Amino acid sequence: MSSGSCLSHPESRIPDPFKILLISANIATSPYPVFPIGMSVIAAALRAAGHDVELFDFLQEGCSLKRLQEAVTKTEPRLIGVSIRNIDNVNAAHEQRYIDGVAGIVQAVKAVSAAPVILGGSGFSLIPEEILKRTGGDFGIVGEGEVLLCSFVENAARGEFPEERILRAPLQLQQDGIPSAHYESKILDYYLKNGNMVSIQTKRGCNKHCVYCSYPVLEGRDLRIRNPADVVDDIERLVKAHAAKYIFFVDSVFNDSEGQYRELIREMHRRKVLIPWTAFFTPDSKLDDAMMALMKETGLHSAEVGADASTDITLKAMGKDFLFADVTAFNELFIRHGVTTAHYYMFGGPGETPETVEQGINNIRGLRQTANFMFSGIRILPNTPLFRLALREGLIKEGQDMLEPVYYFSPAIDRVWLDKTLAERFADRFNCVFPPDALDAKLQLLHKLGYSGTMYDFLIKGGAHK
Repeated sequence: MSSGSCLSHPESRIPDPFKILLISANIATSPYPVFPIGMSVIAAALRAAGHDVELFDFLQEGCSLKRLQEAVTKTEPRLIGVSIRNIDNVNAAHEQRYIDGVAGIVQAVKAVSAAPVILGGSGFSLIPEEILKRTGGDFGIVGEGEVLLCSFVENAARGEFPEERILRAPLQLQQDGIPSAHYESKILDYYLKNGNMVSIQTKRGCNKHCVYCSYPVLEGRDLRIRNPADVVDDIERLVKAHAAKYIFFVDSVFNDSEGQYRELIREMHRRKVLIPWTAFFTPDSKLDDAMMALMKETGLHSAEVGADASTDITLKAMGKDFLFADVTAFNELFIRHGVTTAHYYMFGGPGETPETVEQGINNIRGLRQTANFMFSGIRILPNTPLFRLALREGLIKEGQDMLEPVYYFSPAIDRVWLDKTLAERFADRFNCVFPPDALDAKLQLLHKLGYSGTMYDFLIKGGAHK
C-alpha cells in the first residue's frame, strides 16, 4: 500500500479482529535495499484499528514463492495486500521490470488462498488500471491507503465488497494524522544488515514543478509535515529498540522551500539526538552555514542532491528553480561542513543538445569532492508534464500502455551518441558513474562487510578529482 496511517475511531472497530497478510513485492537493491516503509505504515494503521496483521517482505525472504505460499498457508489471511514500490528501475541502460514479478506473487498466493488480493503502493498508484489487469489482483487502492483500507477491511469483515475494483483515496492526512511505521524486527534486521539504514518519512507532498517527477501526482503539491516530535520519537525508538546506526529520511525533498525541515533539526538538536543520517536535498540558497552546522551536529553524514540537469538551459527546461552556479555553491556548502554528497543527472531531457551535453559534462567534472551518477534518458510517467510533452512530440500515443518503459530523449540527441559520449568522457573519473548502477555490487559488498550508510565517500576518495 502507499505509506500512511489509519485514522480509526474505537466505535468503528469490528469485534472480531480481521486477519490480514501484507506483502512487500519490492526486489530492487540498487544502490542498496530500502526498508519497505509504505507497507510498514499501513501495517501500523491496521493494527491501530484492532486487526491481526502479518508482514512478508519478498526481498528479505529471498524472493521465494515457496516461502510466500508457506506464509499464506500458515497465516490463513482473510485479506492479502501487496505493496508495489516500483514498476521498473528507470534505468534505460540496464532495464529491470518488476510487474511480471508482482503477477507471479499474486498467482502464487491465489494458488493457496481464496482471500481477496488488494494492491497498492506508489508504483501501483502510477498506472493502476494496467497493473491490476496485468497482475490479476482483485482490488487496488490509489493514493494514501490508510483510512480507505481500514474502511475496506471493516466492510470485508461483513462480507461487503465494492463494485469498483480500483478505489481512490483523498490526500487527507495531516501532521499528527501521519503516523509512525511499524518496524517489524525480523524485516528491519535484514535491512540493517544489508545497507545498514532505516527509513523514516518526515513529510508528504512536493510543491516543486520538475517536469518528470511523479511525487506531486502521488502525494499532492501541498506540503503535509509530520509532527517533529513524533519523528524524533521514531529515531529514538529505532536506536534503543533496534540499535539503528543510520537514518534515511525518505521525503522527496528534505529541505523543503517552506523551511519546515528546520523545526525537525531544532527538535533533534534540543533532544541531543546524534545519529548519522542522509536525505534528498535540492539546491537552495536559503540553506546557510548556520543551519548546515546544526544539521551536522545532529549527525548529517551525507546528502543526495537532486540537481538532475547540468546546464542552465536544461535546468530551466526540466522545471528547476535554480542555476548550475547554485548547484556548485550548494556542493561547496556541504564540503565546508565535511558532509559527503552524491549528485544525480539525467542527460537527454527537454532542451538537451550536443552542445548542452558537452557543457554539462564539463560542469559536472568541475564539481569538487562529490560522487556523480548519470542517467541517459528520462522514464516517462503518466500525468506528468513530461508525459504531455512526449504526447505533443509524438513520442507516445494516447492510450499507450505505459507499463512498458518509454524514455524521453530530446529530438536533438542521438541516444547511441549520448551513451558513448557519457561513457568516454567520464571514464577517467571513478567518482563519476555511468551507467548509474555500475558500482552497485561493490557498494553492496561494503555494506555486507559492516560499513554503514551510502558509501559515497568510497567513490569520492577513489576519484581522480579531489
